[in-house]
Amino acid sequence: MPKFIHVSVAWPYANGDLHVGHLAGAYLPADIFARYHRLVGNRVLMVSGSDSHGTPISVEADKRGVPARQVFEHYHRRFLLTQQKIGISYDLFTHTDTENHHRIAQDFFLTLLERGCLYKQSQKLLYSEQEKRFLPDRYVEGQCYICGFESARGDQCDNCGNLLDATQLINPHNRGNPSDKLVVRESEHFFLDLARFEPELLAYLAQHEHHWRPNVTRFSRNFIADGLQGRPITRDIDWGIDVPLPGWEHKKLYVWFEAVMGYFTASVEWARNTGQPDAWKQWWYNPEAEIYNFIGKDNIPFHTIIWQAELLGVSGIYNDGSDQPINLPYDVPANEFMNIEGKQFSKSRNWAIWLPDILERYQPDAVRYYVAMTFPETADSDFAWDGFLNRVNNELLATWGNLANRMLSFAYKRFDGRVPAVAWDDLTADDRAIIAQSEAAFEQIGGLLAAVKLRDALQAGMALAKDANAYLDRRAPWKTIKDDPDDAARAVYAILRVIDNLKILLAPFLPFSSQKLHEFLGYEGQLFGDLKIVEYAETTRRHEALVYDGSTASGRWTPSALPPGQALREPQPLFVKLDPEIVDRERAYLGAPREERPITL
Repeated sequence: MPKFIHVSVAWPYANGDLHVGHLAGAYLPADIFARYHRLVGNRVLMVSGSDSHGTPISVEADKRGVPARQVFEHYHRRFLLTQQKIGISYDLFTHTDTENHHRIAQDFFLTLLERGCLYKQSQKLLYSEQEKRFLPDRYVEGQCYICGFESARGDQCDNCGNLLDATQLINPHNRGNPSDKLVVRESEHFFLDLARFEPELLAYLAQHEHHWRPNVTRFSRNFIADGLQGRPITRDIDWGIDVPLPGWEHKKLYVWFEAVMGYFTASVEWARNTGQPDAWKQWWYNPEAEIYNFIGKDNIPFHTIIWQAELLGVSGIYNDGSDQPINLPYDVPANEFMNIEGKQFSKSRNWAIWLPDILERYQPDAVRYYVAMTFPETADSDFAWDGFLNRVNNELLATWGNLANRMLSFAYKRFDGRVPAVAWDDLTADDRAIIAQSEAAFEQIGGLLAAVKLRDALQAGMALAKDANAYLDRRAPWKTIKDDPDDAARAVYAILRVIDNLKILLAPFLPFSSQKLHEFLGYEGQLFGDLKIVEYAETTRRHEALVYDGSTASGRWTPSALPPGQALREPQPLFVKLDPEIVDRERAYLGAPREERPITL
C-alpha cells in the first residue's frame, strides 16, 4: 500500500542567489528523499517556494533603490532556473506573495484569533528618528547579549543561533546608517500565545524524539525548558500580508508567522493547479501520512515548536467539519551548516559558492555527489575545492563512472550491441554472489534513505561499486574473451545486472547520469519525470512556479530484471574528469567581487 509522504522544504529569502549552503542544508537532502520515495512507489508531495516578504528583501531593495517586489520577482525567477538545472524535483515551488498564500495566511490568523490563541500587547521596539519609522529586526545590528558576537542581527545571532530581542542588543545601530540614533518606543501588536500549547508540544516531542536527530530534539526541548514566551506575529512594515482587521492597515503579518504556512498553502495551491482541489487533505488529514520538514539548524525552533503551535491552533481548518486533527510534522531532519574552505558563509564578503556559478562550470551530478558526500547531517561540514576535485575524479568517475562506461562499451563492442544471452543457471558462484549482493543493497540503502541517513546511503552505494570493481578484476572478461568467450559473457552479463541495480540505488543522488545509464542499458522511458517552469494565473496577476511531472516515470525501487539479449545503446562517458587547476581558480573566486550572470539551462 503506497504511503503519503509530504516533503516540506525551507523557503529561501528571495534577496540573492542560492548557494551551496542552501543546497546542503535543505534542498538536496529533500530531493534525494523525495526521489527515493517516488521510486518506491509512494505518493510524494514536495513543496516549497520563495519567501517573498522577509525583511532581507526589503533591505536589498533599499540598497538598490527599487521596490521590494522587483527584488523578490527577480530572484524567484533565478531560483526556478537554478533548481531546475540541478534537479530539485518539487511538485510545486511557488512563492508567498500569491493570492492563495495571502488568503490562507489571513484565515490562519483569524482562526487563531477566534480560538483565543492570540493576544494584543504593546511591544518595545527600536525606532529610527532619522527615518521616522520602527526598524524591522533585519535593519538592526549590534553585539549579541548572549555570546558577544559583534555582528548579531536584530532577530537572531548567526554565531550562537539564538533568537534575539533587538532592544537588548549591545550598541544597536541601523545597518544601513550606523550613525542613525535608535530609540526605544512602544507599538501594539498581536502575539501568538505559545505557552498555552506547552503540554501538547511536550507530548509531541516525546512521541517523535526516538526517530529525530539528537541535535533537533535537544534544541527543541531546551527551547521549551527556557520558558515559552508569546511571540509577536504582526509588525510595523509596509511590505507583506495585510492584517485582516480594521485599524491595522499600517501593519503586516510577521514573515516568520506566515512563511511556515507555505507548506500548507503550497499543498492547497498544488491541488488546485492539478484539478483535484481536495487532494491536499491526503497529506494533512490522513493519519497514515508522514510530513518531513527539511531545514537548516538555524530554523529548528520554527519547525519543531512554533509551526506546530500554529497547526494545533487551526486544526480542522478546511476539513469540512471533520474532527480528524491536522497532521504535525513526523520528522524534522535539520542539517548543520556547510562552511566554505574552513570559513563561514558570508554574503557581504562574497565568501560563498553560488549555485548559478558552479552549475555553469560543472555537471549537476558532480555537484550533487560531492555535496551529498559532505552533508552536515550531524555536525558542520566543509566544502573544500581539493575535496571536490578528489571525490569527483577518484570516486564518482574512477569508481562508478568508469565501471559503467567501460563495461557497457565492452558489451556494446564485443557482444553485437546487446546484453549477453546468458542463462541464470550458467552463471558462476562468484557471478551470482555479486548480483545477490547488489540486490540485497535495495533493503540496506532503502532503509538508510527512509531514515534520512542520506550520506550513509550514498557511501553504501559507492562501497557496492567498489566491490563490483573488485569482482570485475577477478573475472577479467577482457582477458577471457578470446579463449573462453562463454565465460566472458557470463561475467559481462553479471556486471551489467549489478550496474543496472546501482543505477537505481544511486538515482536519487545522481538523477541525470542515472537516466543516461538507463538509456544506454536499452530501456525506454524515464526513471523520474519532467521538471519544468509553469505559469499560473490568479485573479490579479500571474506567477511562475517549478513543477515536477512524474507521469512519464518508469523506474522502481526493485532489483534488475535486465533481459538477456536486450539491445544496448552506444554508451558515452557519464562524467567529466576535472583538471587539478580548478582548485586554485575556484579558491581565487572566494572573496572576490562577483558579477551576477544570466542562468543558462
